[in-house]
This record gives sequence, structure tokens and C-alpha cells, in this order.
Amino acid sequence: MSNGQWYPPEWPDRIRALASGELTAVAPRRAATVMLLRDTTEGTAVHMLRRRASMAFAGGAYAYPGGGVDPRDDRPVRWAGPSLDTWAERLGVDDTASAQAIVCAAVRETFEEAGVLLAGPTHDTVVGDTTGDDWEADRQALVDRGLSFADFLDRRGLALRSDLLGAWARWITPEFEPRRYDTWFFVAALPEGQRTRNVSTEAETTVWTSPADAVAGYDKGDLLMMPPTVATLRTLQPYATAAQALEAAAGQDLTPVLAKARLENGEIVLSWPGHDEFTKHVPTGGPR
Repeated sequence: MSNGQWYPPEWPDRIRALASGELTAVAPRRAATVMLLRDTTEGTAVHMLRRRASMAFAGGAYAYPGGGVDPRDDRPVRWAGPSLDTWAERLGVDDTASAQAIVCAAVRETFEEAGVLLAGPTHDTVVGDTTGDDWEADRQALVDRGLSFADFLDRRGLALRSDLLGAWARWITPEFEPRRYDTWFFVAALPEGQRTRNVSTEAETTVWTSPADAVAGYDKGDLLMMPPTVATLRTLQPYATAAQALEAAAGQDLTPVLAKARLENGEIVLSWPGHDEFTKHVPTGGPR
């Protein structure tokens, strides 16, 4: 492997099984992930976590905080920022309930996995320190699904600050994967007074790194990453501040990216449309 592209050894067999009809693609579950940004003296840094090596999916890979939509994420919440109709159009979904669920999942998962909360008591404020025992109890209740995000916000009198998020990209897990996600990627700036914490049960460690350094580590083969992570890091590189990235979010293409596999000259060619760097040629004996 010349770079750090995550490529499970079972993929060739699963691709062949899908092509022969022996494998049926499962429907992808909606998910959201957030690229938290902060300004440093050397430029923008992004918060990343390294997934535990024992994880069945992408073990050891670097990623962002995120996860699947909870069925309760579409419950009404106090809302600040663009309207749900605006979000539905931006995210490419048919209804406002789906739009709210995706945005809520982004904010909820960021709090669950990084301890950072994009919400405030008014439409133009954000909570400060979220590291106390009472915050931790609520965070754990959200993780355990004993508390819905709507009830959490309501009990604390908080409004979800959707205006602090910018939709950046959308990637769908390949059809030959047993666990599939239709994932929206967002950018957000770390709120003043808050700090990230390594509280995710799926992470071995967390880091703040410049997108350029993360990409360089991937290119050298030192950092393992999935294609969506690398692609989004590359598109973050031109922006010197978090504010610049947030401003640029409105112009990002949210056309879903779905990997395709085809037979060509006796080998499988695996490609991600619009992202030629991830193309893999899989001969009968496995990947190369």
C-alpha cells in the first residue's frame, strides 16, 4: 500500500459476490459527521479521532466525530439558523423532518463523541464549558439512548444552532459493504469556551491537526483513512481560518459519492466517481 487508503482484504470477494448476485446490497442508514475546526497561529486545525483497532469497521483509521441518525432526531427542537425548508433543499432530502434529523444527528454526535455542543440558551449564544459532572451525565444518557436529543435540549432550555454548521460533502458506503451509511459531512468552528475531549468509546486517541499534515501522513502511508476522510481533508486545505471554511461551505458540491465496481480486462476496477486517486485494480489474487 503506497498510501494510507483503508482497503479491507474481504472487499474483492464481496465485490465479486455482489456482481454475481450472491450478495444483496443493504439499504444505507442516514448518518452525519462534523469536521470541527479551530484557528491556530499556523492556520486551521481539524479535530480527528483514531478508531480503535478492534473495531470491525475501519479499525485504526482516522475519522471525524459522527454516527447514525437516531429515530428520535426528528422530534421538534428549539431551532436557530436557516429554516428547515432551507436545510432540506441544501441537504437534498424530500422533507423537513429528514433535514432536521440529519442536522440534529450532526450536533448530537459531536457532543457524544467530542464533548462539544453547538447549542445555546438564545438564538445568538452558545453554551460555554461542558465538562462538568452534570453535562457528562447527560452526554452518557444520550450515548446510551436513554435520553433523546430533543428532551436534552428542552430540559436545559437550549436552541440548536444550525447556523454554526455548514454542509460540506455527502458520501454513501459502497453497495458491497455489510454496514452502509449515507453520510453528510459538515464543518463547524469550535465554540469559544469549549474544548474537545476523548470521550468516544470508538476512539483510541484524538488529535488536532492541520488538514495539510493529515493529508501528508496519509500520502506517506503513516495514517490510515477512508476515501471520504482524505477527500474532505484535501478540500479543507485552501482555507486559512475556520470562518473562511464555513463561508465556503455554501458552495460545496453535495452530490452523493458512491463507489462503483466493474469488470475490466479480467480484473475488478473499484472507483469513486470524481475521485480518481482512490481507484483500485483488483486482480484475481486480491488488491494491488
